[in-house]
Amino acid sequence: MLRDSNENAHRVVPTSVAPITFFARDDAEWMLARQGGISSENMKGLSPVSKDVRDFLKARGASFFADIVRGIRKLKAEVESALWELTAAGVITADGFDNLRALIDPRRRAGQGSGRSARPRHSVGRWSLLFPDETDQRGTAIESTCWMLLKRYGIVFRDVLTRESILPRWREILMALRRLEARGEVRGGRFVNGFLGEQFALPIAVDSLRAMRGRPASGEIITVSAADPLNLVGIIVPGEKVPGNSGRLVSFHEGAAVDESQSHPSFKTVECAV
Repeated sequence: MLRDSNENAHRVVPTSVAPITFFARDDAEWMLARQGGISSENMKGLSPVSKDVRDFLKARGASFFADIVRGIRKLKAEVESALWELTAAGVITADGFDNLRALIDPRRRAGQGSGRSARPRHSVGRWSLLFPDETDQRGTAIESTCWMLLKRYGIVFRDVLTRESILPRWREILMALRRLEARGEVRGGRFVNGFLGEQFALPIAVDSLRAMRGRPASGEIITVSAADPLNLVGIIVPGEKVPGNSGRLVSFHEGAAVDESQSHPSFKTVECAV
């Protein structure tokens, strides 16, 4: 990763260990909520060549790599770096994986190999802006994020989102939740004691909490992956935080974390105010 001293922001260069996330196109609305179209925020820390590529794609639409090189009159290596920066910034997208592979693997760019793979990969697909119409759908996208969180947790407040890493700012989420409450789509109130700030819940979650209050203890122990969003030990559930590693497990007894180091663990619960 390189730092742009002029912009005081990080710039990203291609690497074979770059993290890649897969998600269904139907979920793109909330997955892309942080972007909100092509804005100055998206372009911070990007090189002048990246801005030239952005402007070219904005004017010409989806284009092949060779067209971009000819259009902005820059070296292929400069355009490759610019495409990677724009991809990492969430500004552009491509027709397929071969475009990304060509940026990461120099052998693919050179067309080394035999048969079909011998063709330079830059000739395979086109690049285009992720938000070609520049329409700012951020408000709608953040509401979609709120619905995702409500369906995941049932009750949403700031502390619940401690382990979430790709969300908009809490202030934006809070404003969207208030709009949903004003429309009567979610409930606002004090559902879990011991936490500051506003809380919002799905009506069915409120009904579930009320039903659970009168239910006798069953003694059942539920075990989930530590990477599961329900791993809120040390955040909502009392106890030490458990790292969200997929190889670890977390066990709960009546909603409380089980301390397996004790032969007769003492359980603590979160008090619900519903």
